[in-house]
Amino acid sequence: MAQITASLVKELRDKSGAGMMDAKKALVETDGDMEAAVDWLRKKGLSKAAKKADRVAADGLVAAVVSDDKKTGVLVELNAETDFVARNEGFQKALLSFANAALTTDGSKDGLLAAPATEGEGTIADQITRLIATIGENITLRRVEKLESPEGAVSSYMHTAAAEG
Repeated sequence: MAQITASLVKELRDKSGAGMMDAKKALVETDGDMEAAVDWLRKKGLSKAAKKADRVAADGLVAAVVSDDKKTGVLVELNAETDFVARNEGFQKALLSFANAALTTDGSKDGLLAAPATEGEGTIADQITRLIATIGENITLRRVEKLESPEGAVSSYMHTAAAEG
């Protein structure tokens, strides 16, 4: 049996974004194998996300992003179960990265969910699943809207924006 040190747990936490106890349990279950522990956490995250899927995610935020050439703009709404999570820096950072990714998609919700993850491997849908496992609440991508103007006349304004984008 491998010795599970605090530095090994911290390394796995930094790599996966999992909580301390989940990271330690994953390392114990996989006898200290870092890659196997990441896989174990990924599988556990999918299980956690599936259990939380029935819970209502009605609190959230909207991010507005406009392309540098001002020809394309997107609005992306990401919801969680509580407003406390919506005010979380990690949630806001993820939402902003999703909105930036939406600029390169067809502007549909399905298109954004299938887009490459902005952090980690897989797709945006996979990244949301990892967020659910890390934060502990159901999180849903509610809507995506895209506006295009060939003349470059797209702008945005958010009254009481939670974070700067």
